[in-house]
Amino acid sequence: MALKSYKPTTPGQRGLVLIDRSELWKGRPVKSLTEGLTKNGGRNNTGRITMRRKGGGAKRLYRIVDFKRNKMDVEATVVRIEYDPNRTAFIALVQYTDGEQAYILAPQRLGVGDKVISAAKADVKPGNAMPFSGLPIGTIVHNIELKPGKGGQIARAAGTYAQFVGRDGGYAQIRLSSGELRLVRQECMCTVGAVSNPDNSNQNFGKAGRNRHKGIRPSVRGVVMNPIDHPHGGGEGRTSGGRHPVTPWGKPTKGAKTRNRKKASSSLILRSRHAKKKGR
Repeated sequence: MALKSYKPTTPGQRGLVLIDRSELWKGRPVKSLTEGLTKNGGRNNTGRITMRRKGGGAKRLYRIVDFKRNKMDVEATVVRIEYDPNRTAFIALVQYTDGEQAYILAPQRLGVGDKVISAAKADVKPGNAMPFSGLPIGTIVHNIELKPGKGGQIARAAGTYAQFVGRDGGYAQIRLSSGELRLVRQECMCTVGAVSNPDNSNQNFGKAGRNRHKGIRPSVRGVVMNPIDHPHGGGEGRTSGGRHPVTPWGKPTKGAKTRNRKKASSSLILRSRHAKKKGR
């Protein structure tokens, strides 16, 4: 999909750059593959805000996307490519030869009428899913499982992908787009290709209202607050916020490490995504 820029006929269209979605399906999604979605405004089950700067936004219908791809050895045909308001990537409606329909993440270069399949060993074509054990080394993949059978968790956002770079015993080595090199079991499923909509990050929404439609509220910097409201607040004139940036609750931020060293999956990370920043 290409980017679409607008002439500044209104203030909100000055600098506006959006994705051209003219080739996507213009009707409603398949009703049996949708669910209602309630908003929580960033609040948890006790009603307290656990994620700031969320709330409002346009009403959404949740599309049930098949991240597991566990319908094996049954070929499916791509019926159409659709927009999904719940994610940055596009989704594809596929129909299996037995008549069942499902939504999958649409990879790049997947078009209407293409065939996709999940199998232990399949052709290396965008949209085909298989475990790492049946995949040649060097393949670009997305929608990667961390635990066999759990469903894809890695590389699901628009334009993301990982590269299968080697085998190590019962594990597959993958290089993520962050630069991290990690191991996953070879039984884990993945899908060939990179995720669709790579130009998503190049959009310019042009006005604050478009972010509000997405459910994103304004973000006020701590340095412009009063001391009662934020540790960075107060001071004469403009101040930078001090030597140690912290959250409103006093915890270090902007680069402070928060990962638990005892996390079980730490042993599966061969090279941290931060390694390149240290000049290694």
